[in-house]
Amino acid sequence: MEPFHITVECYAGYRGEQTPRRFQLDDRTFDVDDVVDQWLAPDHRYFKVRTTDGDVCIIRHDVEQGAWELTMFERVGR
Repeated sequence: MEPFHITVECYAGYRGEQTPRRFQLDDRTFDVDDVVDQWLAPDHRYFKVRTTDGDVCIIRHDVEQGAWELTMFERVGR
């Protein structure tokens, strides 16, 4: 899957780390129900999230550029 550029709304915790709460792809908005996992790579922060619809996604944040991308989307149970 080619990454898609997305817009992400985040919650900044007490340490200032951004955690995705909602993201938008084109005209569709996805609410994040749970951050299942997160990890660091040399140029990105990755988040595996479950949406309120039950879909599982991996989104990444390019920290230097400030850009977000959707790198994996798995529709669950439909």
